[in-house]
Parts: sequence; structure tokens; C-alpha cells
Amino acid sequence: MTTSPAPQRPPATIVFIFGGSGDLNFRKLTPALYNLFLDGYLPEQFDVVGIGRSDYNDDTFRERLAEGIDEFSRRKNGPENAWATFSPHVGYLRMDGGDAAAYHLIADRVKAREAEWGAPANIIFYMSVAPQLVPGIATNLSQLSFCGDKNRVRIVVEKPFGHDLQSARELNALLLSHFAEEQIYRIDHYLGKETVQNLLALRFANTLFEPIWNHNYVEYVQLTAAETVGLEGRGGYYEGSGALRDMIQNHLLQLLCMVAMEPPTSFEADEIRNKKVDVLRAMRRVAPDQVDTIAVRGQYGTGEKAGKPSPAYRQEEGVNPESMTETFAAVTFFCDNWRWEGTPFYVRTGKHLAAKSSVITVQFRPAPHYAFPNEASKTWQHNCLIISIQPDMNIRLRFQAKRPGQTLALDPVEMEFNYDTSFKEQQPEAYETLLLDVMAGDATLFMRADQVDEAWQIVMPILDHWAAQTDPAAMPIYAPGSWGPDEASKLTERDGFSWMNG
Repeated sequence: MTTSPAPQRPPATIVFIFGGSGDLNFRKLTPALYNLFLDGYLPEQFDVVGIGRSDYNDDTFRERLAEGIDEFSRRKNGPENAWATFSPHVGYLRMDGGDAAAYHLIADRVKAREAEWGAPANIIFYMSVAPQLVPGIATNLSQLSFCGDKNRVRIVVEKPFGHDLQSARELNALLLSHFAEEQIYRIDHYLGKETVQNLLALRFANTLFEPIWNHNYVEYVQLTAAETVGLEGRGGYYEGSGALRDMIQNHLLQLLCMVAMEPPTSFEADEIRNKKVDVLRAMRRVAPDQVDTIAVRGQYGTGEKAGKPSPAYRQEEGVNPESMTETFAAVTFFCDNWRWEGTPFYVRTGKHLAAKSSVITVQFRPAPHYAFPNEASKTWQHNCLIISIQPDMNIRLRFQAKRPGQTLALDPVEMEFNYDTSFKEQQPEAYETLLLDVMAGDATLFMRADQVDEAWQIVMPILDHWAAQTDPAAMPIYAPGSWGPDEASKLTERDGFSWMNG
């Protein structure tokens, strides 16, 4: 019987969360830190400090976060007295991140804790704030003398990282003027999911797939991130973003990199990230007059949800009645290198679609049929590798098998690996994995400045082309509960394929 290795704890750590009184900390960050504490991954000496303008003190802040644990943590209250042991490590600083004079409160907190612990601490600053506040906070932090310590101090920046290529470059330039690249952790929670990380194990720990993982055997790859929900009160944010920026530019392009990357020589952070950048640099750039042949967008219209009327996107609160912001986007990408030359990567995402599903489908080229009688191939389907990220977490391999009986009839069948049935351990939430990596100084799952830049370069021609189209009547509309606008089918049909919706 095998056992899991004992947790390796990081050194003494102080986590400062700007926007600590906000929703992300309430729902995700503190529940993740609490779970890491229960599993023995946090250091014995740690501090979690929320920073915000809300009227909390240490006690009322802890009470508020305890409500978030009860509602959102996968472990809820945990063992008896666990919260009572964890909560004294949680505190609150009421301050305005834009007030440079207030930052002595952070320095005082660090000095007090290091004196109490008798040792220097790793210091993490998590930017759980609106994107426009990040530059000011980073500038103010840089005035603290200890922030120049590349080995101990890290800054975590949430997406969106820029609104376009120019703003992303400006943000990178500002951050890099105050911090070293190895101090900056650009977080994408998608990459912390167990099934996403398992892509590396699937590809590089098994000799089964690598010989056929190329354009000679792979016909196409599809990546889908579909949501059944609409805006859920986020109209103001989404109106300035859209599906291409919100999902494809970051989440789905990063998944594509993990599917398409070359085998690394090691699992060091920069080696993995170098391989991802190689993929992005090999991605075919599209000319403005070609955008309509490789990209489709759409908006959800009126319909029903759970038997009740559902408003169209343009009727949602905070949305322009003539909005040209897409709630659905589909793009065909090509990676122009020796491994993937000519293989299409079909990527799509959208809101109010038929099912909640994040899936990667690798379809292999067909085997020759001529050895079999015609009736044997009537139900023939291509071999597929289907990697489900959420809500199901499994990997399925589809192949042909002979149907029982006296005739040679073939049916597609599947072999399945399922996380829930194969492993008894609880799967950590994405933020647990990512926060622990920040504490350990492991940047493998975080984007580097050049990755961000390349990803924006890839999508900018599409965004610019769409921005030039201002006629609201020209926006394709799709029904809630469908798989998007009819135009999306043309992306795959022109190559003789179709979207995988099952």
C-alpha cells in the first residue's frame, strides 16, 4: 500500500491580501488557505492579513471569513477547534491602497511578526483588487525597503492582465520597474485545476501517446469552455471584456500550450514556460481581412432558463442596449511548427450554452476501412482522446471494438479514467495549489511577461477587426441553451468536421 509523501512546508510566511474584504478572498483565497492549513501545508509561523477600506477589525474580519469557510470551503469547519487554531493567524489592516503614507502599517506588521518569530519571513502581496488599482499599489509597495528582496517577496496579480496588448505591456513595464520577474506571479486559476496539471503527466509520463502526438496522426484538437450561466450581476465588468478577452486570451490559450508544447528537458518552472512560449510564438498570426474566416462571435438573445424568461445580453443590467460585446467566441488557431503543421485547433467559449463543460478533444486520423466489409464500418467513429476538466474530471479514450455476434460489426467504445473513482484523496481546489506554489516560489503554473505579450499579439487582430464593426444588427444572436450561433458550425464544417458536444 502506497502513502502520500509528507507535506513539505514553506518557511515562515506573511500573506497580505489587498481587497481582503472582497468577494474573491471570501469565496476562494481564505478557504484555500484554511484547507492548506488543515492538510499541514502551511508553515507553523504564518500570518494572513486582509487589507481594505471596509470597517472591520481583527475579530469582525475573522467572523466574516468564517462565514465564507462554512459556505465555500470543501472542508467546511474541518476537525473540531480547527478554526479556533487557524483564526488567530488572521488579521485586518484598514487602509487605502492608494495612500502611500499608510504603507508603514505593512512594514510595522512585518517587523512585529519577524521579531516575534525570530526569523525573516517570506512576504506575499496578493492583488485581489480592480485592475486599475494594481499599478498604484505596486508603486507604493516598492517604497518598502524589503520589497527589493527577490528571494523573500512576491506579488500576485489576478487577471485580466491588461485590456489589450498595449495596456498589458504598460502594466508589465511598470511591475518590472519595481519588482524582478521572479517576484511577479500572474495567476490564472484554470491552471491550478488537477485535470489541467494532469495534462503534463498524461503527455510526458506515458510512452503511449507521444509517438502519435503530431499532425501525422492527429486530425484536429478542440478546446471548449462552456457555461450555462449568464452575467450573474457582472454586466459592468463583462461589457468591457467579452468572451475572447475573458476566456480565450488567457485560460484557453494556456491550455492549448499544454496540449501542443514540446517535451521539456525538466520540470523546472522556466523550462516549462519556455516550451509554452515556443507554442505561442509558432501560432499563426491572422491578417485583418482573414479574421471572418477563422473567428466567429455572438451574443445570447432572449429565452428561458429553468422555465423562467431569460433576458438577452443587451437587456442585462450594466450592458449597453446596442452592445457589440461578444458572449460567445470561437476561433481556429494553427501552430506552424514541425509537430502541428496544418492541424487546426478549434477553440470556443460562451455563456448561456447548453451545458457547463470544459473539455479538450484530440481526434485522430481515421484508420483505413478497406480491410473490413461495408456493414462493419457503418457505426465507425474516429479514435478520440477526450479530457474533461470540469465539471466531470476524467480522461476517455474512444476506439473501435467488435460487437458480440456471428457477424463482423464494429461499435465505438470507451475506456475511462475518472478522478473520483480512481483516487480516494480529496482533490484540492485550484487556488490551494496556486497559493502553495507562490509560497514555495514555484512559478511553473504562472504566466511570464513574454507569455502574456505573445498571447495578446495572437488575439489582437481579431479584437481590432471586431471593434471596427459597429452595426448592432450584424451581431449573430444565439438562443440560451444552444451551443452558440449557427455561424460557429462553419468554422469546423469547412474542414469537414463538427463540434464535439457530447
